[in-house]
Amino acid sequence: MIEYPDKNNYNIQDLREIVKILRSPEGCPWDKEQNHSSIRNDFLEEAYEAVEAIDLLDMPLLREELGDVLLQVVFHCTLAEEEQAFDFDAVCDEICRKLMIRHPHVFGSVKAETAETVLKNWDEIKKKTKHQENYTDTLNSVAKSLPALARAQKIGKRASRAGMDFENLEQACSCIPSEYDELQSAMLSGDVVHIEEELGDLLFSCVNTARHLNIDAEQALSKATEKFIRRFDGTEKLVEQDGKNMPDLPIQELDHYWNQAKQEN
Repeated sequence: MIEYPDKNNYNIQDLREIVKILRSPEGCPWDKEQNHSSIRNDFLEEAYEAVEAIDLLDMPLLREELGDVLLQVVFHCTLAEEEQAFDFDAVCDEICRKLMIRHPHVFGSVKAETAETVLKNWDEIKKKTKHQENYTDTLNSVAKSLPALARAQKIGKRASRAGMDFENLEQACSCIPSEYDELQSAMLSGDVVHIEEELGDLLFSCVNTARHLNIDAEQALSKATEKFIRRFDGTEKLVEQDGKNMPDLPIQELDHYWNQAKQEN
């Protein structure tokens, strides 16, 4: 058993030390086995849980989930320190320098009185510091690990800075039926690869339309999914009230119950 001081309040130094203990020969068997790749998905999951706490406006939950995210940061830093790549202090140093470099209107003499100007300056500075020589480089820099809808929307936004965009909402919307027609043709061909390609084009067109509507495509789909769950729950309850079982019913009868549930949800 490893004894650690009992305190009224622990801080970041305590967290760093506790993680090192967990990774030590006397520490936790599971923690000792982990590497950057093995806990990659844990990082994503904790970040999403923190975002959910924000959406719920649940401050106690957000405090807890931010702690879980911070643990992931410290854990990766500890692994990197063991590999003599970098440590937590180096991460803090780099982000502090980045913030000062990208806010010359605060830490320098540049004038930026509107949020729009700040973002424009930020993008220009980012291109220089990341050695992005052209607009394609800015598209390629969008993380491939982002959810597909979010990545598509961000890439569309960056492409628009190069003038590669629809002139208005109507043009963006007009691509949806045309892409749907192309999907229909691909489906008739039976070519799975072609079907996948056309379905992707249709989804991308929907994302572009969302961008021109100033709607977050990822959030829109998330809300639609939650709505589906509510209506599915309502449908199931109505079916059970009639003493029936959903899998035993034909789709036509399920649609009848669905429409009832839809009126209530």
